[in-house]
Parts: sequence; C-alpha cells; structure tokens
Amino acid sequence: MKKLKKTSLIILIAGYLAAGINHFRDPASYINIIPLYFPHPAILNLVVGFCEIGFALLLIFAKTREFAAWGIVFMLIAFIPVHTEMVRDAPFMLGTLKVTPLIAWTRLVILQPLLIWWAWWYTKAEKFDKQSHLYDPEKFI
Repeated sequence: MKKLKKTSLIILIAGYLAAGINHFRDPASYINIIPLYFPHPAILNLVVGFCEIGFALLLIFAKTREFAAWGIVFMLIAFIPVHTEMVRDAPFMLGTLKVTPLIAWTRLVILQPLLIWWAWWYTKAEKFDKQSHLYDPEKFI
C-alpha cells in the first residue's frame, strides 16, 4: 500500500502541476466554463492556476503535504458549480472537445468525487513506519 500511495502522490503532483500550468497556456478553456455569476473570470482563472501549482509543489514535502491536500480538497469543492453548469449547458464545445451530457455528468458525479477523495487521502499525516521504526517528517516524497 505504501508504494501505491507514493506512486499515486507523484501522479497527483504531476497532474496538478500540469493543470495549473495549463491555466496560463490555454486560459480561454477555463474562462469559458466559469459560471457567469462569478465575477472576474480571467482573474479567477489565474488564481486557480497559481493555487494548483502551489498546492502541487507543497505536496512534495511531508511537512506541507497535509495543508496542500486540504487546499486541493476545498478547491475541488469550490469547482462544483463549474461542473454543475457544465451539466446544464451540455452539449457544448470546449476547445476541440465536445462536452456531451454524459461527459458533463461523469465529471460531476464520478470524476469530481474521485479527485476529492484522492486529495483527501493525503490529508492525514503519515503513520509511523513499522518496518524501519523511523519517521522523518522532513523527508521528501
């Protein structure tokens, strides 16, 4: 289980780094799905991009991992209105991807809870390593 969690953490870090960077590479894709009732979508997009990159970097270190994981959990919960609007607006084009009602519902009902659970998995401090009898909170991944 320890190897799975470590591999999963590396994938999580890479995923949030890529997603955060993508907010700057292709801002229109994100701005277009921000519900109209949110003010300043371009600024929100930048804030989310910075948060995703920042939380990904904070996940690297055991000392800041729990904080970063909670940040991601709360950020993903804050994204639920975006996914709800996507369900309401489907079908629509998001860049070259046609977001069908099935895709929108899958993102809202399956993907979003799965991503929340994945980040939540890292909200608990690592337990004592029974094999080596050592625990170093300063340790990297």
